[in-house]
Amino acid sequence: MNARQRINPEAILRLGLGLMYLYSGFDLIRHPTAWWWALPFWLKQIIESVVALNTYLKFQGVAEILIAVIFLGWFLPRSIVKIGALFSSLEMAAILVLAFTPFSEANFLITFRDIGLLGASLALLVLLQKENGTG
Repeated sequence: MNARQRINPEAILRLGLGLMYLYSGFDLIRHPTAWWWALPFWLKQIIESVVALNTYLKFQGVAEILIAVIFLGWFLPRSIVKIGALFSSLEMAAILVLAFTPFSEANFLITFRDIGLLGASLALLVLLQKENGTG
């Protein structure tokens, strides 16, 4: 067995994404006001017409912790992990769209990292599709 066969890209992607979601999820719950900057003004208005902004961000934190559990839960079926990768891909794509609606140079200075997270989520989704023979 060569070194390439021993390295499991799925495990690396799951660990990296899982730890990132665990960190951001707990931080959203503990410090929701620190994340206000990430939401465009128009979206804040929509959210606040339904629920308090801090409540929404805490809910977002819980959702991100659930995604982390899916990625870090080695005992979970791959079909569940595939759903987590899909949600992660959709979330990262939405973050990128929202960061530029309207364009904000300040958001761009931070959001460029989300391009890599979107790539990692999509890569995991593609790996899981190929394992199931559907890709």
